Amino acid sequence: MNTLTLALRNLLRNRRRSLATLLAMILGSVAVLVFGGYSSNLVYGLQTGFVQSSGHLQIQRKDYFLFGSGNPTAYGIADYERIVAAIRQDPVMQKLVTVVTPSLQLGGIAGNFSAGVSRTVIGSGVVVTDQNAMLQWNDYHFPTRKTRRAALLGTEDDSVLIGKGVARVLQLCAPLHVEHCAAPAPVARASSSATAMPDDLADLSKSSTVSPVAAPPTRIELLVANPNGAPNVMSVNAVKAVDFGVKELDDVSVVMHLPQAQHLVYGNAAPQATAIVIQLQHTSQIPQAQQRLRQLIEAQFGRDQLEIQDYRTLNPFYGQIVTMFGAMFGFIALLIGAIVLFTVSNTMSMVVVERTMEIGTLRAIGLRRGGIRRLFLCEGLMLGIIGAVLGVLISLLVAALINQSGITWLPPGRVERIPLTVRIWGKDALIAGTALGLIGVAVLSAVWPANRAARMQVVDALRHV
Repeated sequence: MNTLTLALRNLLRNRRRSLATLLAMILGSVAVLVFGGYSSNLVYGLQTGFVQSSGHLQIQRKDYFLFGSGNPTAYGIADYERIVAAIRQDPVMQKLVTVVTPSLQLGGIAGNFSAGVSRTVIGSGVVVTDQNAMLQWNDYHFPTRKTRRAALLGTEDDSVLIGKGVARVLQLCAPLHVEHCAAPAPVARASSSATAMPDDLADLSKSSTVSPVAAPPTRIELLVANPNGAPNVMSVNAVKAVDFGVKELDDVSVVMHLPQAQHLVYGNAAPQATAIVIQLQHTSQIPQAQQRLRQLIEAQFGRDQLEIQDYRTLNPFYGQIVTMFGAMFGFIALLIGAIVLFTVSNTMSMVVVERTMEIGTLRAIGLRRGGIRRLFLCEGLMLGIIGAVLGVLISLLVAALINQSGITWLPPGRVERIPLTVRIWGKDALIAGTALGLIGVAVLSAVWPANRAARMQVVDALRHV
C-alpha cells in the first residue's frame, strides 16, 4: 500500500508529463473502443438482415447447398408439411422458434412479350405472412427508421415482386416507378406479330392461370421447367420493383406467393419445397436447435437425407465481413498498443534519469533492488489504471454523443439509410479487453526502465548530477 501511495505521489510530481502520457493512453483506448463499438453494430446489422431474410437455420435436401442452384426443383422436399408440423408441435422447438416456413427456389425466364424483351431470373416462393413475421425480428435492437413490412402482404395470388434491374430490362420502369431508367433503343422486329406472345407459350399460360379481366401494363410471363424438364408458363402481375441492395440480386430476383410458385413448377402434381426456413428467438440458441432438429429428422424423416444449414453457411458474405472487421480491429489495437508502449516507456525512462539521485538514496538507506523495480512498475500500473478508467468513461460519452447526433449512413446490403450507432455500453468483453490490454501495455512499458533503475550502482547514482 505504501508503494502504491508513493507511486501516485511520484506521478503527481510532474503533472504536465503525466497528463500528456495519460492523454495518449486515453485517446488510444477511445479509438479502440469506438471502432470496436462501431464494428460490433455493423456485424449485428448484417446478422439482423440475413436472419430476417433467410432465418437462422434451413432444412434442405442433402447437397442442395452445393448443387441446387443448377436445378433447384430436383432437390425438393416432398413431405415438407409434415416436417413443418413436427417442428411446430415439438415441445423443445416451441420454446426456441419464432417462425417455421417453407420456401421454394426456382430458375426460369421472365418475359414482357408486349415489349419483345425477356431475361433469366431466379425466383422464390414464400409464405407472405411468415415472411412478414420474420422481418420483425430485431433481437439486437438494430436502429431502423421505419418498420419493415413484406411488400407482397395483402396482394393477389398472382402478384410478384421483381428486382429493379429486372424491371429495367423488361421495360416496366414507368408503371413500376423505377428511377434511372432511360428509354432503351428500339428493338428490331421481323414482323408485327413479334410483339405478341408465341402461340405455344400463350396456350401454356392460359392453362396455368386465370386470365384477368383487363391485363395491367405490368403483366409478365414466367417460364420454368418442371422436374421432368417440360416447360410451364404462368402469367403474373408485377406489383412492385424492389431494390434488394445488391445489384446481382436486383438483376435476377422475382418473389412470389408460395402456392403460385409450386403450381408453376409442379402443376397439378404434389407440391414441394426446396427449404424449410427456421427463425429462432435468439442467435445463441442455434446449437441447441440444431441438435434437436437432428434428433427429429433422424427419428421421423431420416430416409429423406436432409441436412441443416445455419445462416453463416448460407451467407458466406457475412463471415467475410466479420473476418475483415476482426482483422481491422486487431490491427488498430496493435497499432495503438505500440504507440502507448513507446509513450509510457519514454516517460518512465525520463523519470528514471531525473530521479537517479533519489534512487541512490533509497538504495543507501536499505531499499533492495526488488523494491526499486516494484516502485517503477507500480507507477506504470497506476498510469494504466487511470488511463483505462478515463478512456472507458470518455468512450461511453463519445458513443452517446454519436448515437444522439442523428447522423445516418447506408450499411452494406441495405437500401435505406439508418442512424449511425456505436455500441460500447453492454459490450463487457470489449471494455474489459481494452482496459486490461491498456494496463498490461503500461506495465510492460515500465519493465525496462524499472530494471534499469534497479541495476544502478549506489555510488554512481549518489554522485549523479
